[in-house]
Amino acid sequence: MRLRREAKTIKVMIDIYCADRGHAKNVPCESCAELRDYALLRVENCAFGSRKPVCAKCPTHCYKSGMRDRIREVMRHAGPRMIVRHPALAIMHLFDSARSRS
Repeated sequence: MRLRREAKTIKVMIDIYCADRGHAKNVPCESCAELRDYALLRVENCAFGSRKPVCAKCPTHCYKSGMRDRIREVMRHAGPRMIVRHPALAIMHLFDSARSRS
């Protein structure tokens, strides 16, 4: 359940980022689609499984450096906008983040 929610959160964040860059809503551009597919693969193959922490708190950085920079940019842009556009996902992500600290 948590991994599915995290995958949905990543998709939504990339959609927000891409749409705010002037691309079609809910249809990411080629570059954003590539990042989305890569990020979803990372979530799916996470070594921590259902005990996966949020990426920012993870001790193992599994993204390639170029992709890590891109996803960081997406998260910095979309993160603050999530509370308005997708409040339930944003709140659950905050809970997951707090849980990752302990």
